[in-house]
Amino acid sequence: MSLIRVANKIGLKSLHMLEPEAAHEATIRLLKTGLSIPCFPVSDGRLSYQLGDLFFANPLGMAAGFDKNGEVPDALLKMGFGFAEAGTVTPKPQEGNPKPRNFRLTADEAVINRYGFNNDGHEMVYNRLRRRHRKGGVVGINIGANKATQDKASDYEAGVRRFADIASYFTVNISSPNTPGLRDLQARGALSDLLVRTLAARDEETEKLGRRVPVLLKIAPDMGDDQLKDIAEEVMALEVDGLVVSNTTVDRPALKDAKQAVEAGGLSGKPLFRKSTIALAKMRRLVGPNLPIIGVGGIDGGPAAWTKITAGANLLQLYTSMVFNGPDVIRDINTYLVQQVEKQGLSNLQEAVGVNVDAWADLSLID
Repeated sequence: MSLIRVANKIGLKSLHMLEPEAAHEATIRLLKTGLSIPCFPVSDGRLSYQLGDLFFANPLGMAAGFDKNGEVPDALLKMGFGFAEAGTVTPKPQEGNPKPRNFRLTADEAVINRYGFNNDGHEMVYNRLRRRHRKGGVVGINIGANKATQDKASDYEAGVRRFADIASYFTVNISSPNTPGLRDLQARGALSDLLVRTLAARDEETEKLGRRVPVLLKIAPDMGDDQLKDIAEEVMALEVDGLVVSNTTVDRPALKDAKQAVEAGGLSGKPLFRKSTIALAKMRRLVGPNLPIIGVGGIDGGPAAWTKITAGANLLQLYTSMVFNGPDVIRDINTYLVQQVEKQGLSNLQEAVGVNVDAWADLSLID
């Protein structure tokens, strides 16, 4: 194990010699070759979770944004993730925002990005994922809207219709800060219209396919209590299948890398942990104990992952942590969670969900 960790650290240092977006592209190319990155997945039934007909062997998933075009979901699952999420995918291909658009804040273990939903579009991504569909594993599809689309809800309807037969679940991404007007869809009226139409499209596909694909809503951490309450009420009234909390933040907490901190875009990584965890806990308290929630934001190791669980998350996702810690973080987190299950005398990790929700939910999202 020690030699493998050394090898992974050397590989990570080599990637960090490249510009951030180039490093990301190099990682995708490496994973596409099929070469195995040295990893030792953790297998323990106490980490499992069931969502509808979906079985998650462990709670840790790769967040959207890493595998934007559905090129390497199987490589990610092989590395030890319990699930992977492809996207964000829009109906038409788009290049995204001008480069540079990804900034590595090493001193903060953070990233600022303003990609702007660069992706290959529905058809190409669908054909790519359809070829691997029978391999199994939980692979969600994160759907979004093209920048030029006026009726953005129509793009989400289109995403559901295109991917319904191969998606393990959908994540409706209305929380990226890098597409103009997208976060406006979190306002109650616009959100209701979007969800009604998206869920109706899903239900129509259910009748055709005989399988009800779960639809989750991904929200931003940059909202006050009143807006979180509005979202929670709409989610519960319309019977959305779950939440993803949260996307990146446009806020800039005290950062060590002052030069990079001025860049526009969404901030992810360790500085997002506190805000995203407060938002998670507030939403858990608002929606009650039963709605599935994926906790995202600043998970850099086992203690942070455990905190997300106890603040209200059933499942977890990370991305930025891989940039700074490499693939070893996957095993480290799942190993720590098993240790906590044993230490607390639990039969399953899910028994810890939300046990510390009030301590986090009582904190303010506004520093």
